Amino acid sequence: MQSLTASYLVSMTETTLPARSDSISSGTMLADRALLRVAGDDPRGFLQGLITQDVATLDAAAPRWGGLLTPQGKALFDFLLWADDDAILIDCEATVAEALARRLSMYRLRRAITIDPAPGAVHWSPDGDTGVSDPRLAELGRRWLGAPAEPATGWLAHRLSLGVTEGQAELGSDQTLWLETNARELGGVSFTKGCYTGQENTARMHHRAKVNRRLVVAPLTEPGDRTRATYPDLGLMVELRRVEALGDALVPAWLGAALATPEPA
Repeated sequence: MQSLTASYLVSMTETTLPARSDSISSGTMLADRALLRVAGDDPRGFLQGLITQDVATLDAAAPRWGGLLTPQGKALFDFLLWADDDAILIDCEATVAEALARRLSMYRLRRAITIDPAPGAVHWSPDGDTGVSDPRLAELGRRWLGAPAEPATGWLAHRLSLGVTEGQAELGSDQTLWLETNARELGGVSFTKGCYTGQENTARMHHRAKVNRRLVVAPLTEPGDRTRATYPDLGLMVELRRVEALGDALVPAWLGAALATPEPA
């Protein structure tokens, strides 16, 4: 990382970490995350025309969640974006970081943009005052970037208990329309930024069409065609269900409010 001045960046040499406890959820490092650094010739402008989130107005004090979609508006990758002076840090799944970098590189053409692995790690805590609130949902806890340290525990169970899905195993790759991932409710899309890959279908669904299916967390049963991921140790699974047939799915307050609100005319 070239800059560590933003409020969410903890010095790479700092070793002070949130106190651990005996509770099921305890920070700090999310070992399944990696960082990519997009730098060079106007990286904000480069990403602005590709991804769902507004990068031009990305603030150093507040990361944002977004996605890279197919032209049809289906999710390929999801990630968090962090401003780092003139560069952008992408907080993504470690297992897809290389694939995401290759995909973004396809759009560089002759532009002087670099997309490289970045040092450091992504950290999380269910509470405290280190870092910033997760941009998707404050109840998810705090998030920051810093040096690698002791792995966190309980993040997956905590996230799923709040009905928040992420990653290719749950969202799928070229399988789920972006708004079906609850991206509108969790702040993962800007409807004012202008064009990006997949924008036409995403905007049409937002403005004129009903979101007929939703990714939801539910108690584990026999997997079926709609099942995306299963977590036997937690007794949970992620499925893409029709909104009129959510059944025993977990419906947290943020999703319940969205389902109760009439779709945009």
